[in-house]
Amino acid sequence: MQSANVTATWCATVVDEWCALGARDVVLAPGSRSTPMALALAAEARLRLHVFHDERSASFAALGMAMANGVPTLLLCTSGTAAVNFHAAVVEASHAEVPLIVLTADRPPELQGVGAPQTIDQQRLFGVAVRSFVDVGVPDDERRDEWRRSAQRAWSAATAQRPGPVHVNLPFREPLVGMPGDLPAREFESATRKERALPTEQLSRLSIRLAGRRGVIVAGVGAPSTSALARLADALAWPVLAEPRSGARADHERFIRHADAFLRHEPTAKSLQPDVVVRFGAPHASKVIATWLRDSDAELVVVSESPFLIDPDRRCAMHVVAAPDAVCDDVAAVVAGRAATNDWLDEWAMAERTARAVIASMLDDEATLSEPGAARAMAASLPANASLVVSSSMPVRDLEWYAAATDHLRVLANRGANGIDGVVSTAVGVALATQAPTGLLIGDIAFLHDSNGLVALRHRVADLRIVVVDNDGGGIFSFLPQRSTLEHERFEQLFGTPHGTDLAALARAHGLDVESVATTQQLKAALAKSGPRVIVVCTNRDHNVQRHDEVHAAVARALTIA
Repeated sequence: MQSANVTATWCATVVDEWCALGARDVVLAPGSRSTPMALALAAEARLRLHVFHDERSASFAALGMAMANGVPTLLLCTSGTAAVNFHAAVVEASHAEVPLIVLTADRPPELQGVGAPQTIDQQRLFGVAVRSFVDVGVPDDERRDEWRRSAQRAWSAATAQRPGPVHVNLPFREPLVGMPGDLPAREFESATRKERALPTEQLSRLSIRLAGRRGVIVAGVGAPSTSALARLADALAWPVLAEPRSGARADHERFIRHADAFLRHEPTAKSLQPDVVVRFGAPHASKVIATWLRDSDAELVVVSESPFLIDPDRRCAMHVVAAPDAVCDDVAAVVAGRAATNDWLDEWAMAERTARAVIASMLDDEATLSEPGAARAMAASLPANASLVVSSSMPVRDLEWYAAATDHLRVLANRGANGIDGVVSTAVGVALATQAPTGLLIGDIAFLHDSNGLVALRHRVADLRIVVVDNDGGGIFSFLPQRSTLEHERFEQLFGTPHGTDLAALARAHGLDVESVATTQQLKAALAKSGPRVIVVCTNRDHNVQRHDEVHAAVARALTIA
C-alpha cells in the first residue's frame, strides 16, 4: 500500500481495537498533523466524538469523561506545543488514577532537529506522569501483525491495578489523507482485571486490630458501597466519617457528615479519640479532621485497591491492597459479636445530631446567601442520580463541611493534584459522558482560569448547571495567617487578587443563559432549570470568613450545652 493508506489502515486498526476493549468517547483538538487519526476516530460509529478548540480544555474534558465512565478516554492533538497543553490534565489523571490514552501527532524522524514548524521533542513529553510511553514510529505495513498488540498494551497500561494516563506518540508522514484497507484480524483478548481478595493471614491480622476497640471508619473517594460500609460499621459499632465523594454520605446518624464542625470543639474532639482508624480511599479535604487524626494515638489502617499509599503524615500502620467491598464483608464476618461498646457510638451520634441541627437552622433558608449555604443548597437541589463536580479551594470544603446527605448524587472533583485548573472543562466532560444533569460548584478564580471550557458549550448536548461563587478574588486565602499578618494592600495584591470581571457578561458572551441569585430559594429555583446555564452568587470575602466562624461558634455552644 501507499504510505497514506498504510497510515490510514494503522489508525483504523488501533481505533477498532480500543473500541472492542470498551472505548466510548474521544476528544480531539483540531490540527493538521493529526489528520489520519482524527479521520479514523470520526469514522468509528462506536465512539462519541467531541471537538474542543483549545487543547487544555480538551484534555480536562477527556479527564472528566474518564472519571465519569471509568474507561479510558481517547484524547488527540496535533504536534508541537499543542501536546504541551495536555500536561496539567495528564498530571491530574496520574495522581487521581484516571485512565486516559493520550495521542499526540508528531513529525516523522526526518523533520526532527532541523527547525521544521510545530516540531518539538515529544519523546517522554509527560515524564513520570504517565504509566507508559510509546512512540509507535511511522506506520509500517510489514509490522501489521503488531498493530493490535500495541493498542492492547496501551489500554492495559491505562487500566492496570493503578490506572492512569498513557502517552502514545504518532509520527505521521505526508500525505496525511489516505484510504484504510483491510484490517488485521482480532485474534486475542486482553486479560480481564480481577478483583483482589484479602488473603486469610492478612484478614486475621486486620480483624485482630479492629475487633472490640473504639474506632472510626473514614470514607473518601474510592470507598466501598454504602451497604458494605454499613455492614462493617454495624459489626464494629463504629461511626463512618463520610465525605461527599465517597458516595456514602447517607442520611443516617452512623454516617457522620459534620465531623469538621464538632471536632473544632476541643472537649468533643478529646472525648472522641479513637484507638484505631480504618480509612478507605483518599483522605478528606478538611484540615481539622486531618490534624485530629494526625495528633491522635490511633493506629491507622488504609484500605485501597491501588498499591499507591496516600499517607502524607506517615502514620499508616497497615496498608491493605484489596477490593474495599470484599474487605468490609470479610472483616464484618470475622468480628461479628465483638463490637465496641454502644456508648462510643452514642457519643458520635450526639455530636452529629447537634451539628446537623445547628447547621440546618443557620443555612437552610438564608435571606442573604452565603458560600456555605450555596454549597448546601446546591447539593440538596440537584435531582437524584445527577453528578456534582466541585472545584478545589473553598467549594470542595464547603460541600464537605456543610452539605446534608449527598448519596443521591455522584460527587466528583479534581483532587489528585488539588489544582483549580481545568475545572469547567472537567464538568463539561462529565456532563457529556453521563448525558445526565450535572452541577458544577466553582469559585470565580477557577471559573476564570478555565473560561475556555465555555467555548461552544451552548452547542453541546450537556445539561450543565454552573454555580459560580463570585467574591472577586481568592477567598480561601482569607482563612490563612497571611490575612492577619500582612498589610491589607499587600494581602490584596498577592493573595486577595481582585479581578473585577463581570462573570455574568462573560458567560453571556458565550451565548449561555445566566442568572444572578441572592437567596437560598432563588438558588434552588435557578438550579431547577436545565442547562447549560451559569448561576452567579455574589459574596464578600470578609463576610464569608465571618459566616464560617458564626456557624462553628454556634455548633460549639450547642455542644457545650448538650
